[in-house]
Amino acid sequence: MGSVTVYGPPISTAVSRVLACLQEKDVDFKLVNVDMAKGQHKSPDYLKLQPFGQVPAFQDEHATLFESRAICRYICDKYANRGNQSLLGRNGGGPAERAQVEQWLEAESQSFNPPSSVLVFQLAFAPRMGLPQDPAAIELNQAKLARVLDVYERRLGESRFLAGDEFSLADLAHLPNAHHIFAARKDDMFASRKNVARWWEEISTRPSWKKVVDLYSAAPPA
Repeated sequence: MGSVTVYGPPISTAVSRVLACLQEKDVDFKLVNVDMAKGQHKSPDYLKLQPFGQVPAFQDEHATLFESRAICRYICDKYANRGNQSLLGRNGGGPAERAQVEQWLEAESQSFNPPSSVLVFQLAFAPRMGLPQDPAAIELNQAKLARVLDVYERRLGESRFLAGDEFSLADLAHLPNAHHIFAARKDDMFASRKNVARWWEEISTRPSWKKVVDLYSAAPPA
């Protein structure tokens, strides 16, 4: 299964989302780093893969894709019989199960990702890039994220994971941003909510995610 190629630095939240999915599905892949500091993401050849000049880009023998959640859905469908077969619902998911996964995946994209992405940049990436942090942006987006986590707290009091009692793509999609927020010692928003804290402990200790963290921990500094 060496035909799968992922382009982008593993520390990127979008790249690591795809890598986590590949690990869950037990799909071999080649990771090609894209040095964004050198502008490699704006080169003509790369723009053929990712027309917006962002990461990741993804290729296999049948597809060239560039949005991390779409890539993850594709991986789950194409390699349905490999690795974790419950990422889109048990046994590939009937309509009701798949809809549960899809609605919480959309919740991650539309509600969780916007404030958490701002926090990841302010707390984790701005210091790495030598940029000043914006306390007002941090405070505003912590408040926004807290409201999302209040919804999650109620949901996770009803089910083990967001889409039901099986770990799914909806849970996996949260791993990159939440990881960086924890690493920046801003984990109180999670720890102060019993159900969210239990959920995070379970999903963040999965072997697939540990392998992704090892990948970007071993990568040279950007």
